[in-house]
Amino acid sequence: MTEGKVMNRWYVVIGAVLIQLCLGAIYAWSVFTPKLTLPVAQGGTYGFSATQAAWIFSVGLLVFSVVMIISGRMLGKTGPRKLASLGGIVLGAGYVLGGFLGSSFLAQMVFIGIIGGAGIGLAYVVPIAVGVKWFPDKKGMVTGLAVAGFGFGATIWVKSAGSWFGLIENLNFFGLGGVQSVFLLYGIIFLVAVLVGSVVMVDPPQGYVPEGWTPPAPASSENPGSVALGMTEFESGEMLKTPQFYMTWFTFLFSAIAGLMVIYCIQLFGIDALKAAGLTAAAASAAAGTAMALYAILNGLGRIIWGVVSDKIGRKMSIFLMCLLQGIIMLLFYQMGGTVITLIIGACIIGFNFGGNFALFPAVTADYFGNKNVGLNYGFIFVSYGIAGVIGPQIAGYFKDAAKGSGDPSAWITPFIIAGVACLLGAALTLMSKPPRKL
Repeated sequence: MTEGKVMNRWYVVIGAVLIQLCLGAIYAWSVFTPKLTLPVAQGGTYGFSATQAAWIFSVGLLVFSVVMIISGRMLGKTGPRKLASLGGIVLGAGYVLGGFLGSSFLAQMVFIGIIGGAGIGLAYVVPIAVGVKWFPDKKGMVTGLAVAGFGFGATIWVKSAGSWFGLIENLNFFGLGGVQSVFLLYGIIFLVAVLVGSVVMVDPPQGYVPEGWTPPAPASSENPGSVALGMTEFESGEMLKTPQFYMTWFTFLFSAIAGLMVIYCIQLFGIDALKAAGLTAAAASAAAGTAMALYAILNGLGRIIWGVVSDKIGRKMSIFLMCLLQGIIMLLFYQMGGTVITLIIGACIIGFNFGGNFALFPAVTADYFGNKNVGLNYGFIFVSYGIAGVIGPQIAGYFKDAAKGSGDPSAWITPFIIAGVACLLGAALTLMSKPPRKL
């Protein structure tokens, strides 16, 4: 079957990016944390602790990852278009309800964390699973493109709420205030945009092969030592019995801790570090916001570039280099926070490497355990990301709260060291991993 007889497969990429732009809203959480954690005595509306603000973000990530397993099982029954649409409806509803009713920590936890996270989890797996089937010849590239919007979306939502339009300062729908008004507006946008993107989320016809591409032959009795990546299919139960699953799972966990920690705390850390270096609070906040926005842009670029690189040098070497570089930069990040330029450079490198996770790990899941079941199998791998979303931000929030509001940037040293060492452990695990063989 040739490509000319079916839908242009690049439409799938366009729809995937549109969906992921909305799902990336959770990475914009840092833009809300200064408002949420401003003490009531200082004019704040919510007065959340840093740990409470971190919990909303962490629960969103954890629910997102757990629901991905459910959505992987649903995918074959409902079809990708319906599942993506359902995700958009749930995500949009969570943010709309968070806008109207999210005046307390518990309410934001439920609407933004649990319901919003569930919406992301339902829709997220669809572009990856559909994209791998349309692009078996370019798995690294397509998974990178399919999830690039997640990183770029965070830039749009951060800057729109902040320096571009000042939505968090200027909106006041129904007297809800800036934070909840932004939740309401974003919820409506998410609902509409995901529904539009879901229109092209359809699987290719049975037996589809891209024009000009010849599938690699699977390992044979004549050549039992060969391993054709992606051509040996593992059911989830079979995958869970392999050591490669656990090595991949823990590598993702260790690598994701760093990126998720920085997403949560970049605004708070940047303000603390730059104020200690002599900047005014307003200048420090603006610089930290720029660092967060550029982090998000490089996060999106990292998904594409690391995916393309991995198609050339292999997934194993790419994951090793990504984890190694991330570990080194996390160990240096506290020192880099002392100037605007080095803060931004550090944030960009961390964002770039963190983005690579979302191209490399779905692609290596397909390489190791097959293309057919990648939607469900990657859901099990992705639970590690949800747990990292608890560990990373909670470590940072704990040490920040332990400083008791002093604004001393040294509170961030220990969290960054922990994250850096974790990344180096991930690099070491990757070197020991080999493709599994199905007995």
